[in-house]
Amino acid sequence: MNLPFAFRPRIFDALKNYSAQNFYSDLGAGLTVGIVALPLSMALAIASGMPPQIGLFASVIAGICVALFGGSRVQIGGPAGAFVPLLAPIVMRHGPQALVACALMAGVILFILGATKLGSLIKYIPFPVVTGFTSGIAIIIMSTQFRDFFGLQGKLPPDFIGKILALAKNFHPNWPTVLLAVISTLAIWLWPKKISRYVPGSIVIVVLAGIASVIFDFPERFKIQTLGTAFGEMPRSLPLPHLPSLTFEEWRALVPAAMTVAVLGAIESLLSAVVSDGMIDDRHDSNQELMGQGIANVAMGIFGGMPATGVIARTATNIRCGGRTPVSGIIHSLTVLIILVVAAPWAKNIPLAALSAVLVVVSLRMGEWHQFTRLKRWPKSDAAVFLCAF
Repeated sequence: MNLPFAFRPRIFDALKNYSAQNFYSDLGAGLTVGIVALPLSMALAIASGMPPQIGLFASVIAGICVALFGGSRVQIGGPAGAFVPLLAPIVMRHGPQALVACALMAGVILFILGATKLGSLIKYIPFPVVTGFTSGIAIIIMSTQFRDFFGLQGKLPPDFIGKILALAKNFHPNWPTVLLAVISTLAIWLWPKKISRYVPGSIVIVVLAGIASVIFDFPERFKIQTLGTAFGEMPRSLPLPHLPSLTFEEWRALVPAAMTVAVLGAIESLLSAVVSDGMIDDRHDSNQELMGQGIANVAMGIFGGMPATGVIARTATNIRCGGRTPVSGIIHSLTVLIILVVAAPWAKNIPLAALSAVLVVVSLRMGEWHQFTRLKRWPKSDAAVFLCAF
């Protein structure tokens, strides 16, 4: 079939001369990244105002689509922390179905951006914008964890300033929850790097917290919220395809939000691809990557999920663990799916404080904090751009 645009996913090139050694390397990397993605996907879905299983669906469905149709050999797709500040207000104001619609429309926009060869524009985004933007997102992600980290009752406003003002007026933490969250955060932060390559600290802490929750009956004895008390039982299968049921006016009202999701997803995925190129001495296809991301988000919209993109942390983990082809991305998604099917009944015992600790550590590590100390040496225009983006 002759298409009016170039469409050649990198998996075609990667599978040429594919060997058993390549597979074993991709297998180890995919299994590791799948385990890393498990707690992070649930935590990001909760922070975005969705049930935890939605994050797992994104890692499975979008992850496979990005691996099959993307323009990078090692990109890992799934829910991203950069989306949280944007998605949470959409869910709060318009409901979960609106987020599904945004994913679907953003997917179409991303595919069009790739098909019209606008992916190359990523190289024109100034460095101060990227670093200031990343640091600002890290602060906002941290703010989304106030409720679960401190065990607060009731909902907080979606905006950062609103959260701070609400906490200043009414701050009554559940101290057992705070203690669990602090211990979990320190344990993940201090987890030895040599061990984390094979056994990620986040999954170990989440599992141990879930076991402790069962043994010591956290919800009853200490009023510590778990996935079960907050969201009920988790499903053990993927959802059936369906389209969001919204009126034409609701679809039209969500177009600006969908465009923002698309642009943010494009920036995040292409930045991740650029970073991965430097790690494996390769060169990705920006336009193909955007088309792959578009297909992934359309799939998420059809299966009732949340927007997804290529994510730097999981992609870097994939490379460090030996992943060199899109096969590792597919294995990562299948790993999450198998765990979802097998371990869903047990997941209800995981404390929200432990998942909150995962995102707190992610936000602390993703911020470009060292750039603040360098601002005095930057040109004033660059420093101003950095601070405005932040």
